[in-house]
Amino acid sequence: MADLHMTRVAVSCPDYSALERRIADYATGGEVRFTTRFKPKRADELIGGKLHFIVKHMLVGRVEILRFDDRADGRIDIVCAAALERVYPQPKRAHQGWRYLTDADAPKAADDASGIGALPPDLYRELAELSLI
Repeated sequence: MADLHMTRVAVSCPDYSALERRIADYATGGEVRFTTRFKPKRADELIGGKLHFIVKHMLVGRVEILRFDDRADGRIDIVCAAALERVYPQPKRAHQGWRYLTDADAPKAADDASGIGALPPDLYRELAELSLI
């Protein structure tokens, strides 16, 4: 796995389920494309890394970055695997475009049986603020 990742706001997605549906709707051939205006300067380091999504100021899920494709209109497609992976929610401020995220700062996969990763971001945030999780 790469040591560098990206973050991006999931615009108009109120929760993880909506993000999951959006990725499933736009997936073709096991891939999903996200358009950006500029190719990241560190694009080679991002291949194999993850694109993390921010929903309601929380990182909630990620997909693997496969490659970057140039488009005819001069923009860039971030081509990712269409398999969305839930992560432990982690606070992250919203921003425009994308930002880099180091491996040390990236949230871990929420693949255990505790169910904590499945909590809605708002509830997770409240429980974390109360030091209950």
